Amino acid sequence: MLVTPRLRLRRLVQADAVALHPTLADADLMTYSADGPLTSIEATRLYLVEDAADVNWRAWAITRHGDDRAIGWVSGGRMRGQGVTEIGFILARAHWGRGLASEAVSAVLDQLFAEGQHRVFADADSENRASILLLERLGFRRERLLRGEWETHMGLRDSLIYGLHADDWLAAALPQSA
Repeated sequence: MLVTPRLRLRRLVQADAVALHPTLADADLMTYSADGPLTSIEATRLYLVEDAADVNWRAWAITRHGDDRAIGWVSGGRMRGQGVTEIGFILARAHWGRGLASEAVSAVLDQLFAEGQHRVFADADSENRASILLLERLGFRRERLLRGEWETHMGLRDSLIYGLHADDWLAAALPQSA
């Protein structure tokens, strides 16, 4: 479990499907998801089960202190090589604009780098401005454009790969001397 000033991040479980379904069914929010909006709670359960079956995948449900209902998640466990992990995130629309996604992703980054990961990367649709801005605010750097990388519910889409190295994350966290 990870704890921040406003959030508690715990293991994402299949039972979170009920709380997360409205978010995963939101067509606008799910525009840049490969699968698009999910149409039922059962589809949401299956979505969570499929990811959980991957032994390299971990996800933390984002909850608020005093309320264990999942309002989103951060995944940080698709390892692509020794010391390299992919991160992803989603947050219910009702909680946007308050810095909660940054707070949650930062906590997971702290955890991943503390565990010895040396690089974390994210794969964002090239038109997903909200995710790109969050990644850039956290210090991720654009590394590559992959044209026609993903077949999605909208057809072939371009991906932007953003990376963050442990040294850069740790240096940004240190107090700057005058």
